[in-house]
Amino acid sequence: MHILGSMKTTGLLLAPALALAGCTLIPPADPSRIGAAPVAQPVPAYTPAPVYTPPADYNPVPPPAVQDRLIYAALGQTVAVDGPRLTPLQVLEDSRCPMNARCVWAGQVRLRIRIETGTGGELELTSGKPARVADGTLELVRTSPDKMTGSGSGAIDPAAYRFGFRFVGGY
Repeated sequence: MHILGSMKTTGLLLAPALALAGCTLIPPADPSRIGAAPVAQPVPAYTPAPVYTPPADYNPVPPPAVQDRLIYAALGQTVAVDGPRLTPLQVLEDSRCPMNARCVWAGQVRLRIRIETGTGGELELTSGKPARVADGTLELVRTSPDKMTGSGSGAIDPAAYRFGFRFVGGY
């Protein structure tokens, strides 16, 4: 029993030494800094990022949108409408009934377009009346924005127009 008792005592004394053998030593603190007050590090002032301001004459034309199976374009924007490429050039007439009025006639939009097919050239489209183009028909289906009564002269800025086209054919 005496041998077992001395092994237990020796084992208890060696356990902390063996546990510390796998540890890393942390270097002592800088002796010149012991007891000194902490030094404040300067914090840079907050500077917000610059805000981009487009030039006054900037008028972005969004890429053609496909919505309701229509291809939309602005004046001067060339788009491919299921084959033919076209560019709306000029609004010749916009006699649509304002959306906040009651009219006897719905009105129409007449639009001059440039069409790029084998024959090319310019064409006049009237809303709701398909025109024969190449091996199909091209139709001006939708015009936005809607007209409103009581808003200035009721005229729409040409840059605000968006036209929805549909081409049927090309079989």
